[in-house]
Amino acid sequence: MSRNPREDSPKAAFAGKAATINDIARLAGVSKKTVSRIINHSPLVRSDTREKVETLMREVGYVPDPMARGLAFRRSFLIGMIYDNPTAQYIVDIQYGALDALRDSGFELVVHPCDSRSPDYVDGVRRFVQQQKLHGVMLVPRVSEDQALCDMLNQIGCRYARIAAVSLDGPEKMVVTHDRDGAAEVADYLQSLGHRDVAMITGPAAYRSAIERTEGFVGALQRRGIELPKSRLVEAGYTFESGVAAAEKLLAAKKRPTAIFCGNDEMAAGVYRVALRTGIQIPQQLSVVGYDDSTLASRLWPPLTSVRRDTRDTGRMAAAMLLQAESASRPLASVRPHLVIRDSCQPPA
Repeated sequence: MSRNPREDSPKAAFAGKAATINDIARLAGVSKKTVSRIINHSPLVRSDTREKVETLMREVGYVPDPMARGLAFRRSFLIGMIYDNPTAQYIVDIQYGALDALRDSGFELVVHPCDSRSPDYVDGVRRFVQQQKLHGVMLVPRVSEDQALCDMLNQIGCRYARIAAVSLDGPEKMVVTHDRDGAAEVADYLQSLGHRDVAMITGPAAYRSAIERTEGFVGALQRRGIELPKSRLVEAGYTFESGVAAAEKLLAAKKRPTAIFCGNDEMAAGVYRVALRTGIQIPQQLSVVGYDDSTLASRLWPPLTSVRRDTRDTGRMAAAMLLQAESASRPLASVRPHLVIRDSCQPPA
């Protein structure tokens, strides 16, 4: 009597019931651990073994249980993003980049805003990581600059990727944005237009990005023989409102600067507001440069000259770093800034 070949198919063996990971391992002739590695996209499996097991899983219609995956590895399939940053568009762009990297990976993104000035914020991050059983976390400036936070994450065995203006850790944990170089390019550009009486609205002194941008700008001016007096350096908070307050201070002076470099585009928009209110024409009477090259830069009028750092790519690189094998060696990840010239600058009158 002939047998129906369909009865010998792997799928026929599970008619009416769901296959388990143990079933997959048995039919494929591999260990349960190997199947788990394949499900979790581990690079530690030979390509022929991976293809064989994945083909078998498709044939029997096996779908991994996300909860079981998390319990087996004592981790959820979640990547955390921890931030304390007042620039909304920057945070959105970082998230978009992270989601690009996580697409089709089986991982999801969860975000955790915090106040790094709070004395218990490190404990709050610890609770968040442990309650969610995170696979790893992306640390966005300014929290990425906090060594106490990174020490805590190391202590509890949570992987992290830091985004920062300079390298603060091993290359396997860093995405560096080289903010000093971007600010130096602004100084060179303004000097090339003939500006010598310039000012800068900086970010908060507690932010490493603000320090790097300020030192990069001031240092490049000095190399060209231009000294920036303290009265031309005004600290603000990376927000539109703080940019307005700083611009009011600079533009109310008897002798106004001919150009203002702002530590981000939000503060540059604040300068535009004060200039419009006081009848100062941009760029005829005042040149303005921002930083970030956010969508805001091209929407202002006149369009704002700004330093572009690919924020979306930065988020993508940080998230992708957490998906790679922990032991993998890699070169330092970098995002290089460059100046995008629009219509907000011209030679001084």
